[in-house]
Amino acid sequence: MKTLQELEAIRQKTLDRISMRKEDKEVAVRIVIGMATCGIAAGARPVMATFMEEIERRHLHSVNLTQTGCIGMCRLEPIVDVFTPDGGKVTYVNVTPEKVRMIVADHVVNGHPVSEYTIGAVDAQA
Repeated sequence: MKTLQELEAIRQKTLDRISMRKEDKEVAVRIVIGMATCGIAAGARPVMATFMEEIERRHLHSVNLTQTGCIGMCRLEPIVDVFTPDGGKVTYVNVTPEKVRMIVADHVVNGHPVSEYTIGAVDAQA
């Protein structure tokens, strides 16, 4: 970087990237998988792999798949949170690769949470 113009070009490029990320968040569904040791021990890796496969298979470009550490409810792992653009959040528990397919089809694609896989359904059974 040798001139003020080069610095301004770098600044503008960075601002453009930040703006694109903000726009993506407004239209994207965000899926967060608990990948702490308890989640991994309970099967979170195959769950993550199945989400990746389903997202790719269905060509879902407006879905962000991320991982997080400990969520704090080890007995309910693997845990998956689905955040929708309208600010909604649904927490799925005891997720399996088979459940992932239903979550993607019903909730992510069609906007209908799969209530029998949610934390509320598990608490009702207890």
